[in-house]
Amino acid sequence: MVSEQRVHKIAVIPGDGIGTEVTAATLEVLHTVERCVGSFQLQLTEFDWSSEKYLGKGFYIPENGLTSLATHDAILMGAVGSPTVSDHISLWGLLLPIRKSLNQFVNVRPVRMLPGVSSPLRRCKDGDIDWVIVRENSEGEYAGQGGISHPDSSNATATEVAIFTRIGIERTMRFAFETARSRDRKKLTLVTKSNAQRYGMVLWDRVFESLQSEYPEISCDKMLVDAMTVRMVQNPRSLDTIVATNLHGDIISDLAAALAGSIGIAPSSNLDPTRQHPSMFEPIHGSAPDIAGKGLANPLGMIISAIEMLKWLGEKEASDKILTAINLVTVSQILTRDLGGTATTKEVTEAIIRSLVYSEQS
Repeated sequence: MVSEQRVHKIAVIPGDGIGTEVTAATLEVLHTVERCVGSFQLQLTEFDWSSEKYLGKGFYIPENGLTSLATHDAILMGAVGSPTVSDHISLWGLLLPIRKSLNQFVNVRPVRMLPGVSSPLRRCKDGDIDWVIVRENSEGEYAGQGGISHPDSSNATATEVAIFTRIGIERTMRFAFETARSRDRKKLTLVTKSNAQRYGMVLWDRVFESLQSEYPEISCDKMLVDAMTVRMVQNPRSLDTIVATNLHGDIISDLAAALAGSIGIAPSSNLDPTRQHPSMFEPIHGSAPDIAGKGLANPLGMIISAIEMLKWLGEKEASDKILTAINLVTVSQILTRDLGGTATTKEVTEAIIRSLVYSEQS
């Protein structure tokens, strides 16, 4: 008797620029692994919430759009951003409202060197970069509190208020401790700037210190964010799981991706750990309008984000199959330009699909 397939409802937001290209590539890979595994089905619904639509309608998310998103099991996002729309408008008009309304209070960014991909760090060896960055995703420096007075005068004054709450800090810290506990090295590094930011960041430090006794098996240390960038470059092997504020996590994860080979291979997950709302999965690169439509985009960041989505949905077999296929492709030096290769988006995608199909047939 054939068992009933598991069905996952996925909202797909391709976005702008290369976001549409890497989304299309990722959907091809997902359809292939879906057929290969055979035990689950992805029901995809596309939401065209692009900057082009914004220019025509004056909004990214239509009325009841967030309510519609909430009926899905997960969200797959390409990239948002266009030269025709200011970045703060696209960010606050699309990405941040989704994160906030769906309680996606943790952002997880795994960073790992892929086989066959080299780091710009001369001394970096395989295994030196294998990190998980846990970023607070709902408050901090991206709380959206503040304003501009006298905006059109020489006396223009702007305030940007970072909000740190104990509950917001603690739930992120606990997720980071649990992540560290699940990994072999059981090591957690706190990123802070409490020497200069003496209120919010001091509370950030204190919550971290208060939780350490609950996780005695975890080795903990603390780094100021500026010193952390030096450590990531000079001693990458000393790091494993990292927890950081919204802004610091955003910045150091881009550095981490570059150190692992390219920002084009870096995934991220916007998670509601309570699972009361759908989580969202997206590459950390932007829409890259300068290379859009040229076939140069690296699809791996988006495909690996889909791997993280499958793992979150409980489809470990499928996620493992795609990761194995990616490893075979990169070790074979089928790489896009950002990784020093000459392959196009389509060629990398087709190579991954061939590897999936071959492994199923063999």
